[in-house]
Amino acid sequence: MITIKTEEQIRGMKEAGVILCKTHLALKRILRPGLRALDVDAFAEAFMHYKDATPEQKGYEGFPYALCMSVNDAVCHGFPDERRLEDGDILSIDNVVRYHDHLADSCWSYGIGKMSAEDQKLMDVTKEALYRGVDAVRAGNRLVAIGQAIQPFVEAQGFSVVRDFIGHGIGKEMHEDPQVLHYVTKHRGIRLQPNMVLTVEPMINAGTWHVKMDDNGWTARTADGKKSCQYEHTMAVRPDGPPEVLTEQSETSLTDEEIAWIDSYPFD
Repeated sequence: MITIKTEEQIRGMKEAGVILCKTHLALKRILRPGLRALDVDAFAEAFMHYKDATPEQKGYEGFPYALCMSVNDAVCHGFPDERRLEDGDILSIDNVVRYHDHLADSCWSYGIGKMSAEDQKLMDVTKEALYRGVDAVRAGNRLVAIGQAIQPFVEAQGFSVVRDFIGHGIGKEMHEDPQVLHYVTKHRGIRLQPNMVLTVEPMINAGTWHVKMDDNGWTARTADGKKSCQYEHTMAVRPDGPPEVLTEQSETSLTDEEIAWIDSYPFD
């Protein structure tokens, strides 16, 4: 069932979005080759708690971590583990923040160290695909407009759009209706209405769009072993014009106190 949010609910989700953005800004300060993935996860969870928020993913249907950390051929839902980040990795970090009973969801990708031209292109195209999809989120548009904005652009760049994982509505629950496809189908979908809140989160692969699952039952990987990348925003549909993006990092910044907390965090 699709829920239409109140302005108060959207404001609450925006507040959660600010903390989510600050978490990613904090991550940008610490990510580097040699850092253990499990330590990144612990850092992010500690930062969320420091901001009086909680990681909604942890415990969701048994998921054991605060972050989904997907590296290179991992498409989504990657487990933080003992692996240390390496020069040239593409790292996609997806997290959901709960703050005062409101949720926000975003994924951001990071190039670790020096990136190859091909990998940088994959990241750039994926981010552009996200914002093309965001721009299609307009009151009165059919859901298919999002896929129409993303798929032809991505494929013209020589990449592919994952079909198995999609965007979604979000509100009191992490995953609500409607389902948001990033590719084109013959089904046009519902018309978007003001104050619907949803995610656009294209997962773009360097090779085939097909995926395979790890034995952990969560992590999806590219079927051909080539790299993948993801970016995601949560947004509210507005009556006129573009949506209000609730997880836009450029609209927030870290305070001096937050930077001091980050810089004093006790990494091993």
